Amino acid sequence: MNLRGLVSVSGKPGLFKLIGQNKSGFILETLDELKNKIVVNMSTAKMASLEDITVFGENNDLKLSDIFSKMKEVKNIPDPKTADGKALRTFFLEVAPDHDQERVYASDMKKIITWFNTIKDMPLFEEAAPEPISEGAALSGNVSKKPEPVAKEKPKATKAAGKSATRLAPKV
Repeated sequence: MNLRGLVSVSGKPGLFKLIGQNKSGFILETLDELKNKIVVNMSTAKMASLEDITVFGENNDLKLSDIFSKMKEVKNIPDPKTADGKALRTFFLEVAPDHDQERVYASDMKKIITWFNTIKDMPLFEEAAPEPISEGAALSGNVSKKPEPVAKEKPKATKAAGKSATRLAPKV
């Protein structure tokens, strides 16, 4: 499963696709039909990549991608808007049996189910997860150099024939 590039932004509903970065922040695109683009300020917004999100577990933290994979196999997913806490807990015990029941709240489960409903029809589930980016890979000999830009010569400014740059006296 490939969740790289999908982010959640605190204070904004839904999921976003990271499409670029400018000097003031990140450029994000909504995953709905409208494909609205927004710029999120790096210094004030808190973003979390779905690839890095984990859920509290009894022994170890559970990766969100593993929970999504199990949710893909389940047929009856409760509606996060109408389901009560008991129904959500029962469902979550089925897809993530090792989650910590004291630290994973109903609001967390609703958010995860909503995220799953957003991305379940996307081709992310069939894509292989990309290799993690490591610092050693960037320093290896496989780095290609960019070609140096060719300096272009500026055209010289010319004066129009027969005209003076300044006229001191009126023409007689």
